Amino acid sequence: MERSVHKSELLRRIAELEKKQLWHLDVEDDPETYPLMPDDVDYLNEKFSNRIKNKIANIFGSRFFDKMIAKKQLIIKEVRGIENFIAVEGGKVVTCNHFSIGDNYAVWVALRDHMKGRMLYKVIREGNYTNPPKPFGLFMRHCNTLPLSSQKSTMIKFMKAFSELMHRGETVLIYPEQGMWWNYRKPRPMQEGAFSLAVRNKVPVIPIFITMEDSDVLDCDGFYVQEYTVHILPAIYPDAELSYRAAKQDMMNKNYEAWVKTYEDFYKIPLRYSES
Repeated sequence: MERSVHKSELLRRIAELEKKQLWHLDVEDDPETYPLMPDDVDYLNEKFSNRIKNKIANIFGSRFFDKMIAKKQLIIKEVRGIENFIAVEGGKVVTCNHFSIGDNYAVWVALRDHMKGRMLYKVIREGNYTNPPKPFGLFMRHCNTLPLSSQKSTMIKFMKAFSELMHRGETVLIYPEQGMWWNYRKPRPMQEGAFSLAVRNKVPVIPIFITMEDSDVLDCDGFYVQEYTVHILPAIYPDAELSYRAAKQDMMNKNYEAWVKTYEDFYKIPLRYSES
């Protein structure tokens, strides 16, 4: 089978961005978007209609990804370190490397039996909420997503909702690398947003790093479906003795170091990036 031209082009773009150390940029051609205004989003599903849509979206979302698992289009081989998640009570941030539309579902599958009936909230980019890629509109808007916004007034609403979720003891998934790099195995340097939120709300970060291995299944694009191992790592807590700026940098450094160690231990190779 010939390999997809589109996926091959994504790999070329990823290689170029790695050389240029532009770690947070997307390689996909993102859809056009518009500013997300405060009245456009109900972060906590306070409206009855949105609570109904939330239930429907989660049912259809689970069916969609469970079908992918049944067809071996998404393969979760192993979950390691669930005790690190179980050990943390109360609100928490979960970070994960971002390389697939299915990586958030892999995180959910790893955690769901230990969520005590709660859902996993996901921080997403503005455009994925205002103009989501087909056929994911229902999921992007109603599967417990927390869209960011270019509008200050909407971000004030986001921050209040995030604090309320932490107070309620919820779990929020954030991709600190920001952009999705398809099937990219290495950990990337991170943006500080996840750690800023953790420090402001005095909650821990639980790093998750997903490693990949080629399966014996070819996908429709001519690439081997990846088998995921979900590594749940020990929690990182804000250091109350540090300043806000130093505390978030400390958490980000520790998260990155934990990812790098997991990468090197699993693949048995040192982490090296290509250089231009």
